[in-house]
Amino acid sequence: MEKFSPDKKYIPFTYKMMIPYLVLVLLTDLLVGYIAYTMLVESRTEMAETNVRTALKQTRSNIEYQTDEIKRMSNSLFLNTNFQNALQFRGSPLENMLKMRDDIVPYMKAPLQLYGNKLRLALYTANERMLEITGDDMAEPIGRSDYYVLSGRVIEDKEWFRSIVMNNRDSLWLQADSDSKLGNISYFRKLVASNAAPSIIGYIRVTARIDELFGSFDTFPVDQGLELRLVDRAQGLTIYEQGAPDKPAKPDQYLIISEDIPIPGYVIEARVPHSYLNKDASRMQKAIGAVCTISFVVMAAIGFLVARISGKKIKRIVYLARSFQEGNFYKRIGFPGNDEFVYIANSFNQMAASIQELIRNVYVQGLQKKQAELDVLQAQISPHFLYNTLSTIGSLANLGEVGKVTRMVKGLSKFYRLTLNEGRVYISIEKELEQVKMYLDIQRVKYADAFEVYYDIDPEILQVPVIKLILQPFVENIFKHAWFGESIAIRITGRRLGDRIELKVIDNGIGMRPDTLRSMRAGSFQPGSYGLKNVEERIKLRYGNDYGIQIGSYYGAGTAVQIVLPVENAEIREVRGE
Repeated sequence: MEKFSPDKKYIPFTYKMMIPYLVLVLLTDLLVGYIAYTMLVESRTEMAETNVRTALKQTRSNIEYQTDEIKRMSNSLFLNTNFQNALQFRGSPLENMLKMRDDIVPYMKAPLQLYGNKLRLALYTANERMLEITGDDMAEPIGRSDYYVLSGRVIEDKEWFRSIVMNNRDSLWLQADSDSKLGNISYFRKLVASNAAPSIIGYIRVTARIDELFGSFDTFPVDQGLELRLVDRAQGLTIYEQGAPDKPAKPDQYLIISEDIPIPGYVIEARVPHSYLNKDASRMQKAIGAVCTISFVVMAAIGFLVARISGKKIKRIVYLARSFQEGNFYKRIGFPGNDEFVYIANSFNQMAASIQELIRNVYVQGLQKKQAELDVLQAQISPHFLYNTLSTIGSLANLGEVGKVTRMVKGLSKFYRLTLNEGRVYISIEKELEQVKMYLDIQRVKYADAFEVYYDIDPEILQVPVIKLILQPFVENIFKHAWFGESIAIRITGRRLGDRIELKVIDNGIGMRPDTLRSMRAGSFQPGSYGLKNVEERIKLRYGNDYGIQIGSYYGAGTAVQIVLPVENAEIREVRGE
């Protein structure tokens, strides 16, 4: 073995570790910065997209409200019998004028006055004798609400009208005549006589400005490059747009969001430029870069400070390690390189040979024996309960109780799944209680509702790990020894007392006679109480003699079993990964 020379120079290990530490801090800062930047950009994009979708839905609601109002306006004329009769009236010019004044014009003016926006309501009548009313020029933008009474011959040669008649369409939205140029859209429907054989007596056309159908654009940041369009889905044409950019952009530079509207064949579409979605990316990038830089500088300063302090401590350990060469310590350790830990390793290894046999023969063997005893005790509990349950299942099967057999087998399966616990010794109190509940469910198949169970467990101890199968044997003992009447009540409690856990299993059964209780307190368990002794021995082997069980009983009144366990010890900390 290489001898350590006190004069041999070494490089402090803590300063060596500064290089990978600084690299790790730098990589961590870069990774955190990248993740933070990506998440912030995604969050900002999602927020912007959500705002646009909300604005689209509001626009759709505005259009739905406006179009429903226009439809109701046309319905009021379509269903008005006085209005229908007036359209079919054929009298002298004076009579026709009076009829129009009394039964046509009022019904056309009334809905226009109630509607909030500006409309053109045109009536094309099939009655040749009906007088005409011409309002504002239809080729000019809508400046006010106006109504028209015109002859059906005005539109019979129009291509759009012939298409409607040819396809027998009714109640539709379209752009007719100058609507496309003026940014208008019209609702067109037939008027049919209802007092005789169905016949067309005219047509109604309600023309509205598309921008008034859309409503206010306050929620749409069109000034930041967003576009709002009304698209004819069948023809693929944009019939109206708001906020169009000055310069054309490629399709991949936009996020397109569409929303169906109540006008069949049309859809509203929002084109959101990616520059709008990522408008704060540059500012966020600078802010995150500054934070990461400051973080790296601070962590580097802390690293150098810690390295300096640790170096002084390790130097003291090096000097102290010389005494270990005389046999005052028994660890062995090895490190590669040329630093102070090599000296520690050489010093410890010189002592390790002299005590290796002692560790193997005394300490390791003692631990192996303790673990073997625990394994044997653990293995004995599960078969003890299994024999009793299988016996009950066999009896029920002989009696033909198939349903109860099925319930008991399922409960037994889940009970042993919890018992095995994937080979782990420790289980949380919550899982331990679940195992008790599975055992009680099995017993309910046998005893029905002849017993009641109450739980009073402090929630803060539910996740504390304990050795498994410490409650179930006591509950099982109640059914075997405590039951003497038609029913019995069981109460299970749990609370924390400082650095200890106190669990109790209490019943109102027959209890124990004083001599039996004294015998059990002295360590002599009665026949049939094998599970109780098993739990006591496992607790003391695992935790030590300061922990275990205490039994209190009053004959004729019941029994209380107290189980005291530590909140944590070395093994529990290892289970938790601390």
